[in-house]
Amino acid sequence: MPQSRLLTTWLSLPLLLLPGIPGASAAELKLALVAPKTGSFAVLGDQVRKGATLAAEGLSINLVEIDEPCTDGSGQAVAEAITAAGATAAVGFLCSETLKEGLPVLADADLPAVTLSVRWTGLMEDAVKAGWPLFRLAPNGDQESAKLSEVILRDWPGEPVALLEDGTIRGRELTEAIRITLEERGLKPAFVDTFRPGQEQQLTLVRRLKTAGITHAFVGGDRNDVSIIARDAKAEGLSLTLLGGEAMRAADEPVPLEDGVLAVGLVETPQGPSASALMSAFEAVGIAPEGYVLPAHAAVTMLADSWGISSAMGTPVTDALIGTTFETAIGSITFGEGHEPTENPYRLLQWQGKAFVPVSEPSQ
Repeated sequence: MPQSRLLTTWLSLPLLLLPGIPGASAAELKLALVAPKTGSFAVLGDQVRKGATLAAEGLSINLVEIDEPCTDGSGQAVAEAITAAGATAAVGFLCSETLKEGLPVLADADLPAVTLSVRWTGLMEDAVKAGWPLFRLAPNGDQESAKLSEVILRDWPGEPVALLEDGTIRGRELTEAIRITLEERGLKPAFVDTFRPGQEQQLTLVRRLKTAGITHAFVGGDRNDVSIIARDAKAEGLSLTLLGGEAMRAADEPVPLEDGVLAVGLVETPQGPSASALMSAFEAVGIAPEGYVLPAHAAVTMLADSWGISSAMGTPVTDALIGTTFETAIGSITFGEGHEPTENPYRLLQWQGKAFVPVSEPSQ
């Protein structure tokens, strides 16, 4: 049996409580929790701490909180604080500044670091090339456009498709990446346009779409622009299926989003067979599973399982992380040789009532 498959079989057991594992007591597992405590990123750091703490309490893990200043020159000091704490691994790392300067220190200590936020492709490529133990639970820079292209190609074949972007760098680059992928696969958009964002109405755009016979459109813009386009299409009697990107995760104001609008994003509700019990656990302590709460919870449970496997088999925690399938709060996760999840974490979502809910997709 391949080692990765053998390792996966251990995950059906509560590894931290397994008898017979030499020295495998819960008190031995110490994880560093690296997240901002002050400044503009403190609210995100709080999300990390809430999710990680709930997971750690359930597994009797010792968490050591380390502040992440997110400033140039701070990474080495953060890494040194992690190693000085005697941590087995570290999770969090919302800022690239921390990793750029801290990874060499963590590599010398053979201490795995799991980032929940940093999407910089170059950093991960450098880490893998240098043999640094960096693992990314966040999506990389290309996966959003890849998922959006997949949805359009799979669900809108033969439909007159429009690609709309708001003229910003992000909107333009995302839309262009989708256009290139679609055309490489033989789907030429019927309508491509740049609209002016932040307007009170988009009737001119909607009427142009109606004249062109467009029924499906991707919008590379923010949530309120999509809301306005959806509202105006409804008022003009145009049946228009709209799809947005991750920017759709924003406040539902000032114009409420119409039911049925689609988006590609990360799921913010617990997944998997333990989803109901986990949701109850969050509700019991008054935690909303938003932002980095679920990824932090998932990272802690993965590191706990990896530590249990490495203790049982006498292998490094880093080795146990690669090729093992973990059942987590955000679903099944398997890290490949590139130290990233082997499956795209983005999901197709639909706005219903007051929330985005996952849309059932064909099994791969």
